Amino acid sequence: MDDHTTDLMSPDALLATVRTYNPKTNEKLIRDAFAYGERMHEGQYRHSGEPYFTHPIAVASILADQKLDDATLITALLHDTIEDTKSTYGEVADMFGDDIAKLVDGVTKLTNLQLSSSETKQAENFRKLFVAMAKDLRVILVKLSDRLHNMRTIKAMKPEKQVVKARETMDIYAPLAGRMGMHWMREELEDLAFKVLNPEGRASIIRRFIRLQKETGDVIHKITGDMRKELGEHQIEAQIYGRAKKPYSIWRKMQEKEQGFSRLSDIYGFRIITQSEEDCYRALGIIHQRWFAVPGRFKDYISQPKTNGYRSIHTTVSGRDGKRVEVQIRTQQMNDVAEAGVAAHWSYRDGIRSQNPFAVDPVKWVASLNEQFGAEDDHEDFLEAVKLEMYSDQVFCFTPKGEVVKLPRGATPLDFAYAIHTRIGSACVGAKVDGLRVPLWTRLKNGQSVEIVTAEGQLPQFNWLDIAATGKAKTAIRRSLREQDRDRFIKLGGELARAAFENVGRKATDKALRTAAKTLRLGASKDVLAELGASMITANEVVRAVYPELVEKTDANIDSARAVIGLEHRQAHERALCCQPLPGERIVGITQRGRGVVVHAIDCQALSQFEDQNQRWIDLHWQAGTHPPIHAARLDVTIGNDAGVMGRICTLIGEQGANISDLAFTDRKPDFYRLLLSVDLRDAEHLHSIISALSAEDDVAEVARHQNPNDADKSVTEIGSHLGFQTPG
Repeated sequence: MDDHTTDLMSPDALLATVRTYNPKTNEKLIRDAFAYGERMHEGQYRHSGEPYFTHPIAVASILADQKLDDATLITALLHDTIEDTKSTYGEVADMFGDDIAKLVDGVTKLTNLQLSSSETKQAENFRKLFVAMAKDLRVILVKLSDRLHNMRTIKAMKPEKQVVKARETMDIYAPLAGRMGMHWMREELEDLAFKVLNPEGRASIIRRFIRLQKETGDVIHKITGDMRKELGEHQIEAQIYGRAKKPYSIWRKMQEKEQGFSRLSDIYGFRIITQSEEDCYRALGIIHQRWFAVPGRFKDYISQPKTNGYRSIHTTVSGRDGKRVEVQIRTQQMNDVAEAGVAAHWSYRDGIRSQNPFAVDPVKWVASLNEQFGAEDDHEDFLEAVKLEMYSDQVFCFTPKGEVVKLPRGATPLDFAYAIHTRIGSACVGAKVDGLRVPLWTRLKNGQSVEIVTAEGQLPQFNWLDIAATGKAKTAIRRSLREQDRDRFIKLGGELARAAFENVGRKATDKALRTAAKTLRLGASKDVLAELGASMITANEVVRAVYPELVEKTDANIDSARAVIGLEHRQAHERALCCQPLPGERIVGITQRGRGVVVHAIDCQALSQFEDQNQRWIDLHWQAGTHPPIHAARLDVTIGNDAGVMGRICTLIGEQGANISDLAFTDRKPDFYRLLLSVDLRDAEHLHSIISALSAEDDVAEVARHQNPNDADKSVTEIGSHLGFQTPG
């Protein structure tokens, strides 16, 4: 055993860290836990060949760095004993008390959840994870730290296992850490998962960073010096830190903004920690006086804190040499909460439980989340609702009376209405933003005043599911729609089930449907028919639940004639040329004489011309499942004029499983070419993966989706074949 491992296997290093923030720690209990854990795990080894107990020690060290209490640290040291050794709940309770035994048992139960199994199972288990949070949030803190250490040492696992763990981390654990306010952990988890899921993309960003540093020198040191000088001249005491953003954070921005690395501006972040709240605002004034503020990039989370206690001022300025940089300004107490999030509630400083005025009580925090999502009966809807809330940043809007309503970024007036009260949401017929009438799908911005127009007798519409962005609104809409349409869906579901069962030589008897209900975890046979009629489940899934051997394991591509749900039988339809909506995007239909139904993306600018023609609107959505790659979309691509670039671009698109149906040069310069590519795709996700792959290429200066509202009323022949548009056949 080398010296490093020997140090790890001693409790002294851990206790040295704990004593720095909690001199009153119960050293004996921690040493006893250490000795007990080491004894229980004796003879067990990790994939890397190290003694297994090095893992619980590493987890405890991560938590000690967060200044957590003794109970959490002891839980970390023992978190695998009940599951993986001869230890028992009773033994742990006798030695370390009931509280610690409950925490260890809670972590064990979470570990046994297979979060990356089938979607239904995943959703059900996520709910269990949520329930565990409600009992004691420290269970989640240990689990997150456990996952962090496993991701740091993931290289020892088999490649296929690495991908499963990394995907689970990206989908569940990283956003959960972010929602709890532990942004450093979220960033590290995302980056470690990114390293596994897209090593080429990550390596490309790191290479560009290195190149940028060679060209510009140490930007961080220079800008930090500039800020320190400015604040010093105005007698403001502050600590200033600067860093380059993590590769995944940059990658995500590239995807969101559909920009290449060279066009991305704010890749550096700076933090100013002041002595008082007043100094935060003074520092902001000085920064804005010295450098140009970037419009639309200012957020004041001090006056409007996030629900997890996060407070800070965010601004983006054009700094030295015109480089955009993000600046966060906060006090030390605010910074402690920003670093620890909800965990700040248990942290210690100088042996005393930290009385941080900004720390959120975890019990109240989880209760507020439960209030939002607890009423959702469907496991998958619950998963969707929670994920929506976890991933989203927030905007703050005002009622006409000046009350603040917090919503996730991307929220609409419909979400605003439901946030006030479900009754107001359900009766909503329109909205005014800053006194002007706007469509219900308008995306709300920070600081806007919103007035909801209601009417008696109004009921939620099906297309509202595409408009709403919050879990709360979607849950309420679904519940109302189910109540409205249940009888109709049961009747339709009965016809679909009869046809599907006859297709495999069986009958859709009540007994068969009860069996399907049991397998699909639905209450009764009528629930199966209702969900089938509402397209929540497919006829294949129902048959497979009863006769799995009679149904092929993989679903075939969806027939293009059945790709859109909501049309009349044999009703003609085509995708609008202006926005070319793709499966996976929210859509609406507009009836057009001579063309049937023209399908638009819900955010298509061309829809504004039909705003007052409600009778022409049809609620539509895409059929769930795998679509064939026949849906054309246009891309504006700017590439370097160099040998082999064009070939590499075409190869790259081909490697993503897409076909270039047409190509046209729209601009030629000595050093750059601009192209209009028409690419045949499966869905929106397929489009984003191609844009991401192209954005990562050095010779691609810019790539963006091409959409033109002026093409709304035109046919393919009017515009020209170079668009590569295909109508469903």
